[in-house]
This record gives sequence, C-alpha cells and structure tokens, in this order.
Amino acid sequence: MEELFPNREEAGRELARAVMALQPDDPVVIALPRGGVPVAAEVARALHAPLDLLLVRKIGAPMQPELAVAAVADGELVIDHETCVATGASREYVESKAAFERQEIERRRAAYLRGRAPLPVQGRTAVVVDDGIATGTTVRAALRALRRRGPARLVLAVPVAPADAVHALRGEVDDLVCLRQPAYFHAVGVHYADFHQVSDDEVVAALHAAARPDPTAARAPRSPAPGSAGTR
Repeated sequence: MEELFPNREEAGRELARAVMALQPDDPVVIALPRGGVPVAAEVARALHAPLDLLLVRKIGAPMQPELAVAAVADGELVIDHETCVATGASREYVESKAAFERQEIERRRAAYLRGRAPLPVQGRTAVVVDDGIATGTTVRAALRALRRRGPARLVLAVPVAPADAVHALRGEVDDLVCLRQPAYFHAVGVHYADFHQVSDDEVVAALHAAARPDPTAARAPRSPAPGSAGTR
C-alpha cells in the first residue's frame, strides 16, 4: 500500500527538494489556492523565493461538483470537452458557472491580496504549485493564464497526480515535477493523512509569513558544476 503524505506541509518539503534539483533561476513560486498554498509555502521557503497566488476556479460537472468540466483563471476559460459530453454539461451550463466563479475569484483576490499587484514573472522561472492534480483541467487554465505573463521558464510541481494527467500537461510547461503517479488514482485527498479544507485565514497567514524578511535567506551565487560552462 502506498505511503500517505502526512499533510500538505510535509508534501511541500519533499516537493521542494525535487524542485531545487532543477536549479531554477530567479524563481517565483505561484500557489493555486487554497489547497496549494501550504505546499507552495514550503517550496518558496526552500528556494528563498517570493510566494504569490494564481486565482483559479474549477467548474464542476452537473451533480458531480468535484469533477472538473472547465476552469477559469484570470480570464482564461479552459473547457474539457470530453468530460462535458460524458457528464451532459452544456456550453450554457459552463458559461453560467464561469460567471459565478469569476465573481468568486474577485472575492478571493480582495480577501487574500488586498490590493497587492501580482508579482512580476516576466523573464523569471515561475514554479506553479498545487497539492495535487485530478483531471488537470484546473491547472491547465492556470498555466495558460500564467504563460501569457511571459516567464522565461514555466515549471509545474505537485506531490501527486495520475499518469495520464501528467502526460497531458507536459506540453504546457518547460519542466514538470510530480512525486507520485499512483496506478490507481481516485482523488487527491486519499493520498494525504491530513487533507483538511484550507481556510482563507490560512492562505492570508502563509502569504504574510512568506513576505517577512528572513535573515538566513541570503543566497550565495550559484557556481557552475566542475567542468561545465555554467549553462543549463
């Protein structure tokens, strides 16, 4: 039986080690709230990188709200047409739900960021972190919205996801880190011992903690490996 992640924080610490192996240059860590925030906070801490949010909302199938048929992220609407057909979700249904989810995105923007502008990612390594992937529809919307902001390198990092979702998302990013791809995948939460619903207060607290200066966080310039020219 596969060992569970104890909680999101421990998953984040394990994920951080894998992301650090990529040697991301000038990274900014982008969390998908709410569940991705505790994971991303650990990655940001390990990289001594700033932490920001990308606000994305899933549109669930009729009578199956946990199954994504579409997602909205900063104006980007991504529709999983195959799942829409399978669940009977019409275009009208998706559009009506999208309008509601855009309102929720703005509510969260006000609650979490309180007028703070998004951190710049142009020319930097943007590391997108969530606590896991199910269908991939939600994170695909987030990645496409972020790609428009011009990062030099786009990395997706998650603790757990089904192999087919990982395969489908590789074309959206420059690098993809996924710690576990279980043969049997039912839902993200079953791979955690503690998978409580992250509150708005937890999100705000994580952002505040990440914004505080860390006197131990000074990074020494990275030296090229012996015999290398110092290029990726």
